[in-house]
Amino acid sequence: MLDMNAIVGTHDIVLVTLDTLRYDVARTALADGRTPNFAARLGPKGWEERHSPGSFTYAAHHAIFAGFFPTPARPGRHTRLLALRFARSETIGRETCVLDGPDIVSGLAARGYHTVCVGGVGFFSKENPLGSVLPGLFAESHWSRAFHVGERRSFEHQIALIDRLTPHAVGRPAPADRRRLLFLNVSALHRPNHYYLPGARVDSIETHTAALQYVDTHLPSLMAILERRGPTLVVFMSDHGTAYGDDGYRGHRIAHPVVWTVPYAEVRLP
Repeated sequence: MLDMNAIVGTHDIVLVTLDTLRYDVARTALADGRTPNFAARLGPKGWEERHSPGSFTYAAHHAIFAGFFPTPARPGRHTRLLALRFARSETIGRETCVLDGPDIVSGLAARGYHTVCVGGVGFFSKENPLGSVLPGLFAESHWSRAFHVGERRSFEHQIALIDRLTPHAVGRPAPADRRRLLFLNVSALHRPNHYYLPGARVDSIETHTAALQYVDTHLPSLMAILERRGPTLVVFMSDHGTAYGDDGYRGHRIAHPVVWTVPYAEVRLP
């Protein structure tokens, strides 16, 4: 496990939620060579199988922002990377960075981090009070229709914004007192996603996989931007999966294994 007490304060932290990405889809696409850019970054370990703390975006992200990232899908007591000071917590270890505050966003802000949210799905839209709760945790938040579900090039538009938010002085990383917490919610995998597979008219496992391939195609652009700022920890995770007819179920916010089982990975840059 990473020693987060050595990471916090010396590294940027980037949390990327690949909204609705199923573990089985991520694992199979990686094994079949359909996501080569993720393969290059994740290395031989590939995706780790984990259990989501929630069955839909709003619930899962509240847990994530409280320090409860998806839990390793194996028995045992699993130490967390980031946690909030909480009496008698059983998942805080020596490597855990314990923060003060109601959420890890404000906790990292108190440690000198500038906090930035780049939204995707409607819970980050700020179009109404409910869609303002999660982005409201951050000092700076961004959302537009170009980032939303149904926009075929949403990930590219999100990357373009992050590029504008990131200084271009390659070789001159941001000073330690200006570390950044960047949160990115990738909406491309969320339904509807049939347009990523030519000829498809309905969403399916195959179109979900095609959407992941689209994200993989543009992953190098995102990683190159993040590397410009110097030492960075990137945590990739899905907030939850989604069902495409599995056992008769469709969608999420249901207690089905394909919803609860998600991919997870940690990548250190450079």
